[in-house]
Amino acid sequence: MSNGKNRSLTQERLLTLQDIAGHLRISLKTARRWIDSGELAAFKIGRQWRISETDLRKFLRERWKG
Repeated sequence: MSNGKNRSLTQERLLTLQDIAGHLRISLKTARRWIDSGELAAFKIGRQWRISETDLRKFLRERWKG
């Protein structure tokens, strides 16, 4: 039997750099720069970066407060 916490982790959508760049209308280089600087939390699966929707929302909230 799985609990709700584990279920939510496995169901969260993971975005690629291309997804984020397209959605935010930024370059891949800008997205990589945010990851490299630690501003945007991400992890690698193989050679590709993945960003959780939760981490993207958190990043956007913190970046554009006001």
